[in-house]
Amino acid sequence: MYEYMRGELVAIHPLYIVVDVQGIGYQIYVANPYRFSTSLNEEVKVYIYQAIREDAMTLYGFLDEYEKQLYLKLISVSGIGPKSGLTILANGDFHGLIQAIEAEDVRYLTKFPGVGKKTASQIILDLKGKLTDLIDGVEVPVIPTQTSFDSKSPFFAEAEEALKGLGYTVKDIARIMPQLEQDDSFQSTEEVLRQAFKLLLKN
Repeated sequence: MYEYMRGELVAIHPLYIVVDVQGIGYQIYVANPYRFSTSLNEEVKVYIYQAIREDAMTLYGFLDEYEKQLYLKLISVSGIGPKSGLTILANGDFHGLIQAIEAEDVRYLTKFPGVGKKTASQIILDLKGKLTDLIDGVEVPVIPTQTSFDSKSPFFAEAEEALKGLGYTVKDIARIMPQLEQDDSFQSTEEVLRQAFKLLLKN
């Protein structure tokens, strides 16, 4: 099993990044790959979880060990698979997620694709009281100051592909798009996605 990888970040795709480690390009699925945008073509350290099935071996990556530990807790819950775990972490609001579990907020948890009431209740049952030690260690990336944004920018297209890949429906995306288009300050796909997640998780 891998603990982490250190290498050059050579590509960012809607669902995964590619890290070159001594000439070998590793495809690593991560929650919101665009959080790594500022490190493109630079050396990165990515914490790794390796999932092995009969028909595939997949690498999942994380910004730090705290995010990885939160992910491992999530996928230990019946009904939460590796992809669902990434979808839940993609919005980056780890504090909000932990608080929702502690508050037994089923409504918040069912906002994530693939999480119904039964699975949400199972998350609460299995994880309540077991995540608070992670709160202080988890850091939410700081978004840089923004300038202008063109609604036809590739940021929107990349964000839409990322949302679809995470399991959000066309209807979900269409519901929030008018609100996103009202904001002319986006400067990156990461910023578009962060706002999209906030809108998708609103009551």
